[in-house]
Amino acid sequence: MTSPLLDGVPTLEDLDASGRTVFLRADLNVPLRDGEVADDLRISSSLPTIERLREQGAKVVVASHLGRPKGEPDDATSMAPVGRRLAQLLGAEVEIARDVVGPDARAKAAGLAEGGVLLVENLRWDPGETAGDEDYADALASLAEVYVDDAFGAAHRAHASISGVPARLPGYAGLLLERELDVLGTLLEDPPRPYVAVLGGAKVSDKLTVLENLLERVDAICVGGAMAFTFLVAEGHDVGSSRVEQDQVEEVGRLVTAARERGVEVLLPSDVVVAPTFAEDAPATSVLVEAMPGEQMGLDVGPQTAEVFARAVAGAGSVFWNGPMGVFEWEAFAGGTRTVAQALAEAPGFTVVGGGDSAAAIRALGLDERVDHVSTGGGASLELLEGRQLPGVVALRR
Repeated sequence: MTSPLLDGVPTLEDLDASGRTVFLRADLNVPLRDGEVADDLRISSSLPTIERLREQGAKVVVASHLGRPKGEPDDATSMAPVGRRLAQLLGAEVEIARDVVGPDARAKAAGLAEGGVLLVENLRWDPGETAGDEDYADALASLAEVYVDDAFGAAHRAHASISGVPARLPGYAGLLLERELDVLGTLLEDPPRPYVAVLGGAKVSDKLTVLENLLERVDAICVGGAMAFTFLVAEGHDVGSSRVEQDQVEEVGRLVTAARERGVEVLLPSDVVVAPTFAEDAPATSVLVEAMPGEQMGLDVGPQTAEVFARAVAGAGSVFWNGPMGVFEWEAFAGGTRTVAQALAEAPGFTVVGGGDSAAAIRALGLDERVDHVSTGGGASLELLEGRQLPGVVALRR
C-alpha cells in the first residue's frame, strides 16, 4: 500500500528518461575530513536513482549543496571530493563542472552522452539557491529537460533547486524520496502497534512540535539525551548542573500529563551517567536520578534506563528513533546510545532511524543494515512527523 504522502506525486515508474537530460537534485551534503568524504551514506543512498536513470539512457546532471558557504565560491565546500567518491561507488566516470550554471556546467551538460553523469558545483555558491530566486531557478532548469528530486534531506527547504526547478520542468520523485515518504507515511498514518518513539538529543525546543504530534500517535515514548533533564525537572527532580531549558519546563510538564491521561507510557531516565565537566576524559559515574550530585552533569542515560528502553523497543510493533541517548562520540558516555541501537537491530518490529546524529551513531556501530530504514533527512523527517507539508514534495504534486 502506497503512503498518502505520495498521492499526486509522479515517480520514476511514470518517467521515460531515454535520451533526455535529467536535472537530479540529490542530497550529497556529506561530512568531509582532510578533503575526502568521511561518511558516504547520502551518496550511496542516491545511487539507485542514478543507476535507474543511466539504465534508461538518461543524461544525468546531479546537483546538491554542501556545507554552509556564504553564497559564493569556496574551496572548502567544493563538490569535487563528493564527485570522486560518487564515481568510485558508481563504478563509472563522473564529470565535475567548475561552476553551477556557468559556461563549464552548460558546456558539459550539453555534451553528456546517454548514461553519462555530470556533477555541478555547490548549489549554495550562489545566494539565489537559499533565497529561492526566480532567475537562479530559470538558470538551473535550463540545464535539463526533466527534473527528479531525490533530496529528502533538503525537501523541507523552499529553495530554488527544490521548489523553483519543478515549477519549470516536469518533476518526479526519485527512488530515495519515494522510499522516505512511504516509510515515514506509514508511521504517520498506520504504524504497526505498539508504536514506540525513542527521542534524544540536546534540546527539547528543537523537537517540541514533533513531540506533541508523536504523543498523539505513539503508545510509549522513551526520552533520553540532554533533553531528558528538562523532563526530569518538570517531574520535580534536581538534576545538578545538567543542561535544562527552564523556559520549556512548564510546557513539557503539560505534554507529559496530557500523554499519560491518554494512556501513553512516558519513560524517563531512572539512572544517568554523570561527570563533573563536559569533557571526553571526565570521570564518569552511574547514579540514580534521585541521587544526582549537585555539582555534576548528566551526559548519558544509565545502564538501568538503557535496558528499560531496550525492552520497550523489543516489544514494539514499530519504532521511530531520533536523537542519541548521550554524548555518543565519547566512549564513556556512549553506552545508552549503543544499547538502544543494538535493541533496534534485534527488534522484530518495523524500525526507523530518523536521520541526523542517530543515523551517524547506528552507522558507526555497524548496525544500519539491521534496521528497516535509516532516514537521510533529520530535519525533514522531523518536520514530516510534525504533520507539516514539505515544499519539495508539494512542488512535485500534480
